Amino acid sequence: MGQGCKRRIYVCFRLVKCAFLRYTESMIKSKALVLYKNEAAVVADEPSGGKFTVKFKPASAGKKAPAYASQSVREKDVVILHAGPVTSLEAVLDFAESNAPKEEDIYSLDQKNPLFLEIQEAYELLTSDEETAAAPVDFAELASLFHGSCTADEAFGLYRALRNTVFFEFNQKAFLDGKIVFSPRSKEAIDSLIKKADEKGREAEIRSAFIARLKKKALLPEDSKFMVDVEALALGQTDKSRTMHDAHMKETPERAHKLLLETGIWPITRNPYPLRWGLSTQSASEGLSSPPEEERLSVEGTAYAIDNAWSTDPDDAVAFDGKYLWVHIADPASTVTPDCSIDKAARERGATLYIPEGASRMLSEDSLADYALGLNEKSRALSFRILLNDEDGIEECAVFKTFVNVERLTYEKADELKESPELKKLFEIAEKNVERRRKSGAVQISMPEVHITVDPETKKVSISPLTHSESSEMIREMMLLAGEGAAKFAFQNRIPFPFVSQEAPAIPESIPEGLAGQARLRRCMRRRSVGVTPAMHCGLGLAMYSQVTSPLRRYGDLIAHMQLRAFLDGRETLDKDTMLIRVTQGEEAAQAAHKAERKSNMHWTLVYLLQNPDWTGEAVCIDNTGKLPQFSIPSLAQEAYIPTASPVELNGVITVKAASIDLPEQTVEFQQI
Repeated sequence: MGQGCKRRIYVCFRLVKCAFLRYTESMIKSKALVLYKNEAAVVADEPSGGKFTVKFKPASAGKKAPAYASQSVREKDVVILHAGPVTSLEAVLDFAESNAPKEEDIYSLDQKNPLFLEIQEAYELLTSDEETAAAPVDFAELASLFHGSCTADEAFGLYRALRNTVFFEFNQKAFLDGKIVFSPRSKEAIDSLIKKADEKGREAEIRSAFIARLKKKALLPEDSKFMVDVEALALGQTDKSRTMHDAHMKETPERAHKLLLETGIWPITRNPYPLRWGLSTQSASEGLSSPPEEERLSVEGTAYAIDNAWSTDPDDAVAFDGKYLWVHIADPASTVTPDCSIDKAARERGATLYIPEGASRMLSEDSLADYALGLNEKSRALSFRILLNDEDGIEECAVFKTFVNVERLTYEKADELKESPELKKLFEIAEKNVERRRKSGAVQISMPEVHITVDPETKKVSISPLTHSESSEMIREMMLLAGEGAAKFAFQNRIPFPFVSQEAPAIPESIPEGLAGQARLRRCMRRRSVGVTPAMHCGLGLAMYSQVTSPLRRYGDLIAHMQLRAFLDGRETLDKDTMLIRVTQGEEAAQAAHKAERKSNMHWTLVYLLQNPDWTGEAVCIDNTGKLPQFSIPSLAQEAYIPTASPVELNGVITVKAASIDLPEQTVEFQQI
């Protein structure tokens, strides 16, 4: 008789014997060994009423912890491992810990563990015949085959050993039916598992070496692929980083940013803040339809779109015809309607994002040609015709869809034409409006501002003072008149509308002169609010006010135009509740854009200082009541607490330089020189 035949007879004999034993011992009794939640448990009492108690060691208890737990269970809650009796649960767990092959060695075929070698021999015995190899084997039968007499104390260790080898596959479906079954794997399946484990092991070695280099800040060029999760954390796309966790580093966006700088993955010019605030750095992609052919009032004469020389999206123009002040505003609401895809996208953005690298527009760049004012021979506008009374207030405001002749002027050119017949009256109206608002309690604050630009090729940063010309102040007053007129028009016609208000500031009796006084006034101001109920805007000195002059750049202005157009066309306007929800959504998004703009401006200011280490500038004392005096640095539009060699009076000037800069934390310390 051949060796293969002998093995088959031996296997058949053992399987028949074990099947008989298992059948006669399958009932759950006291001191039986079962699997409860896939852990070893001992039946503590005889089943009664379909229930019995099991004793087990919770997975949360440490290996050496003596803590055990008891639980009343039903037969369907457990899977019987051995009919028993067990000596004790401790003996069961001790055998499993001492004899079972370790999980970390599961893919090694060179183990010296005796139990592993027994399992390997059993596998070879079962797979000597192809028919037998394909058949699943009950645990009790398999354990007796490779271990001989399987005692209750040994059963859990044998079970874990089988789970921790590549030779047999655990049948999860059978386990759910209360059976513990294993199937011998094919040679090809074993080889595949070992190959994958080897690859995983090599990956672990590679990653371990990378983490060691990361801790030393000495990365190789190819290591950048491992830093993707660090970049995601720095950009606010996740709040975890496996890489930083493995390197025992604090997982914060600022620390991730610093690590990317230290390792050279990011240059200092990388600005993470728009993405960190969840904002797109690309303009809206969906273009507006061409303006509709509709009846419009043709306004005689020329209106003037006056703005900075670098402005590319003029959306307002002004004129005076001898009786009426006209404020013409771009009219994208002629095609953007409530709840259309462009409206929803604009609401999510809230406003155009202006950062030194460029503008990320609320509406598509392609829309400017059709909707910005002064880019075509005739411009389509939503126009506010304002009649002023003898007290220089608004007597009447009417709204029209118009065709307008628009000429573009820079602030510098408009200043030169201040006394011209076309502009003189506009400057006079603006001057009177300033006085009217001042009498109503308006607070005018002027703090240093700068214009920051970044060369797209070299990333060189430039910072230049932003001066408020007479014409820029004039245009501001025209926009305020349009906002006030629109608010009154909407209120009088019961149009649900986005009104902007601000509570009165608590201004002390004594305000210093100069920049220190302006800073003091600014600290007194309250936050503005946007709602659908008109209220006093105390900061502007206006009984009611709404922003309507930038529908290409601000969502609140755009939805205001939608309401005005619906009213003019005799269509149903959005109700107050809907308006409040949408205005609030747009305002929240706009606030995120403003925060990203401030963070971006600070980022590029610090980059400017890093690029210009010899920079020095003047600092003006705006507060000397604290431990350190506070200064404004006009050339940077920054404020800082700076220690001084001697006390400094308010508005006193010192010369400073940047002493230390932390780009990720956005901090800079200045020192007097």
